[in-house]
Amino acid sequence: MAVATKSQRKKTGKNKYSKDLYLTWYDIMLRVRKFEERALMAYSQQKIRGFCHVYIGQEAIAGGVKTAIRPEDNVITAYRQHGIALSRGLSSKACMAELYGRQDGCVQGKGGSMHFFSKELNYFGGNGIVGAQIPIGTGIALAEKYRKTDNITVCMFGDGAARQGALYESFNMAMTWKLPVLYIVENNGYAMGTSVRRTSNVTEIHSVGEAFDMPSKSVDGMSPESVHEALLDAAKYIRAGKGPYFLELMTYRYRGHSVSDPAKYRTKEELESYKAQDPVIITEETIIKNKIASQAEIDAIKEKIKTEIEEAAAFADASPQPDPQALYLHNYSQDDYPYIRD
Repeated sequence: MAVATKSQRKKTGKNKYSKDLYLTWYDIMLRVRKFEERALMAYSQQKIRGFCHVYIGQEAIAGGVKTAIRPEDNVITAYRQHGIALSRGLSSKACMAELYGRQDGCVQGKGGSMHFFSKELNYFGGNGIVGAQIPIGTGIALAEKYRKTDNITVCMFGDGAARQGALYESFNMAMTWKLPVLYIVENNGYAMGTSVRRTSNVTEIHSVGEAFDMPSKSVDGMSPESVHEALLDAAKYIRAGKGPYFLELMTYRYRGHSVSDPAKYRTKEELESYKAQDPVIITEETIIKNKIASQAEIDAIKEKIKTEIEEAAAFADASPQPDPQALYLHNYSQDDYPYIRD
């Protein structure tokens, strides 16, 4: 799995983008990293139960997605989704409380790690079923086309989900109807513990789009600059009414598939080679080396986020458990189903 080297990313990113953009990327990526590290700690303390898939290593994607699309655009993704939710604007407090299964969580403790959601932020979640978000995202894009907006739908999934049959059906429909959808596969090299090269003879996943005449390309997903630029180009193409676009973002997760995965299927050397490309560290180095911002400004962001995550954990701890009766709310409309009783 080839991505740009550390030196290549520094060279291409040098002084090309504004200070505000770089600090936005850094702020988002550091927030995601620290949130996920705190989530792992809380899981070890049994404050978080069930499945938990952290985004550590893939933060550059969250940063690039944030800055390349509009608030009016829709985003739907897979269950490794805390980072995308945070970048979309969901608060650290609401997200942490959701992980804790508490009432003040973003879906009132009913979704847990895999099912964050925000109607106000056009964030249609994580989805716990592998690949299920692909046809759902295609349907959301169909709704935007029906309404004649210029909003796009960003539909994200992993390399494992790229082998699902629903992808091929969705791609066919999206191209036939020229739907405003940007498909993104976050290729971190492994579907759970199975490497990409063991799942298909087609290891360059973006090439699947070519079978449908869908514009497709591979992008360095460890670089917020590359992700931002690729998404800008794709969004411009889609908003022009030309139909869908497919990006393969080459990335890497530093932790196992979930918190229970020791990741023994990969070598220590492989892991260390990707840690040398850490997007959070490299972005900070780029900012300082190229005098985009001062060390004092970077330290201020670090302190702000440290405080934010500490407050989020305290908020989640203090949030009450959901009322058991809440189990029956928000499942059906009582107007549509008058036989439902309180």
